[in-house]
Amino acid sequence: MTLKTLFTINAVVAVVFGIAFAVAPVPLMSLYGGALTQAGTVVAQLFGAALVGFAVISWLARGAAYSDAVRAIVVGFVAGDVVGFVLSLLGQLSGAVNALGWSTVVLYLLLAVGFGYFEFAKKPVTA
Repeated sequence: MTLKTLFTINAVVAVVFGIAFAVAPVPLMSLYGGALTQAGTVVAQLFGAALVGFAVISWLARGAAYSDAVRAIVVGFVAGDVVGFVLSLLGQLSGAVNALGWSTVVLYLLLAVGFGYFEFAKKPVTA
């Protein structure tokens, strides 16, 4: 897999979840067995907005030559995906969400490993 492919996958996943959280957070959370208060709905929509921003960053970075800026994006995604993995795993183990929550754990893990690979194991010459 290339970094360009990983950025593309990340962009697609982020935009799908971002739009879903921004537009329909209550039905989305119900799929995970959760309910949102009015304040929780706003926070979920803000999370969706952030995901859309990450999608745009990923999409635009996918064609960029490897540079300090691309490395900064990769490191940022590693950090965010590691934290997301830990938090989603803790939430899953605590029973906060239903079995569908394991998909979130796996998704964060795969993205963290993918971006971690490009940061720590393989420094690409080009994206």
